[in-house]
Formats: sequence, C-alpha cells, structure tokens
Amino acid sequence: MDLRIFTEPQQGASYDTLLTVAKATEDLGFDAFFRSDHYLKMGSVDGLPGPTDAWITLAGLARETKRIRLGTLMTAATFRLPGVLAIQVAQVDQMSGGRVELGLGAGWFEEEHTAYGIPFPKEKFGRLEEQLAIVTGLWATEPGKTFDFQGTYYDLKNSPALPKPAQRKLPVLIGGHGATRTPRLAARYADEFNIPFASLEDTARQFGRVRAAAEEIGRKADDLVYSNALVACVGKDDAEVARRAAAIGREVDELKLNGLAGSPAEVVDKIGRYAETGSSRIYLQILDLDDLDHLELIASQVQSQLS
Repeated sequence: MDLRIFTEPQQGASYDTLLTVAKATEDLGFDAFFRSDHYLKMGSVDGLPGPTDAWITLAGLARETKRIRLGTLMTAATFRLPGVLAIQVAQVDQMSGGRVELGLGAGWFEEEHTAYGIPFPKEKFGRLEEQLAIVTGLWATEPGKTFDFQGTYYDLKNSPALPKPAQRKLPVLIGGHGATRTPRLAARYADEFNIPFASLEDTARQFGRVRAAAEEIGRKADDLVYSNALVACVGKDDAEVARRAAAIGREVDELKLNGLAGSPAEVVDKIGRYAETGSSRIYLQILDLDDLDHLELIASQVQSQLS
C-alpha cells in the first residue's frame, strides 16, 4: 500500500509552508506529495495568505525535491486551455526529472470561478473528455509529427505537440463518484482511478464499475491503479486524536466513520479493509499543515506496518 500526502492549500498555506511539508514528505519516506487545485477557500477558515497556483507550486517543488512523485487531485479543466496545460505539465515533469502525475477533473466549485473571473460552463464533462484527448494526444505524438484535433469545444491544427514530458508515459489520474460516464472516461484515459472520501462499500462498487468499463473496451482491468483519498487524523492516544480533530474543526466520531482516524492500529486496520476492495494507494488528506509531528507519527507507526 502506497501512502501519499495530499494537501488543500486553498484553506490557508504559503508556498514556504508547502515546501516544508513536501520536504517532510520526502524525508519521512512517503511516496508522493499531491495538492488540490483551487483558488478559493471552503468553509469558515480565513484562507490566508491566499491561494497558490497548483502548477506554479509543483514547478518550485520539482526543483526542491529529489524523490517523491508530485501531482494534483484534481486540476480543474475549467482553469486552463488543454494545449497550455499539456505544455505546463510536460515542463514541470522535465523540471522534476520525470516525477509528475496529472489528476484532471471537470471542475465543480462555481464560487471560485466567479471570484476570479473564470468562465464556468454548463457543459463541463464534455470539455473534460476533450481535454483528456488533447493532452494525452499531444504527449503521444511522435517528435517531428503534428497533432490535429477538431471537437465541440477545442480545435487544434498543425500543433508541433511540444514539449514532451520526461516520462515516456506520464500518469493520468481520473476520479469521482459518477456511475456511468466517469468509469468510461477512466477506462479510456486513466492510468489511475481515484475515489475521494468514499466508504468501503462505495469504493468497492465504484472500482467494480471502472473495472467493468475497462474490460468492455478490451483493456485489462488490472492495467489501472485503484486508489482512495481520505482525511487523516492519527494520534498516539485518544487525547491526541481529539486535539488533532479539534484543530481541523472536525469531530472524532465523524472522522472515524468517514476517514482514517484514531490510533495507528485503528488506521492500519481500516487501510487493510480498503486494500481488500482493490485499493493499492491512499492519499492522506492532511488539513493541518503546521503539524509535522502528525506526519512523523503516520510514517513511524502506520506506514512502517504497511510496508
């Protein structure tokens, strides 16, 4: 089971804070550092000092880290034109020496679009599908050849399809709870399918849909990695769990029901139950980015038991 650290910087984090967490992620032996791609806080937090851009952040971290994978859960297709996104991600992959992964989603948070003057189209899923076709098509085009695409939302003609990522095949993540279109899109384009904040039962059901969709198009279901994103709140005793839950404005019982919360033994046991659904990777949503002791505890008493 791979454990990855997943952050929500729109809730309030500077680049320096993210760099500190990313370096701790690397030093403590976690597999990857991922971040959300949002421009507006959610809930009652103040969000200070303000949003950071996901791909500018990852470009900086690409030069400041050496081992960990870097990526997004999820970049919003509404934020960037697909050709520009392909260039940005390929460049950051080169800057990292081939350690980048692209999580791409349709976009959903209308308020952040309104706040920063970003168009929020009604038909988002169709745009996402075309973006996936374009981004992966640009990267797959042989050097010296050009790429053309004519769709409902985007047209590309005689694109040199440059630059290329450092990786021969840069991993693409698709995720969500949709019962029909999402599994089909994952089967066609994804290297990894991620389901966020889902119960064991919903996880097993959605993984089954994705596996069936892959087999329907002649792809081996095991070609994909299956993963979960879950909030983490781990403590060496009940008092520490309660303190960490209070620090992120959550209740312990709710976190135990909907996330990975409790003692290291409790969390290891629950991760094992997710593994039984077919999950081989967990993105630990860390909401208090100043609590590096939390990461150290997870590394020493959770991750060590899983490896």
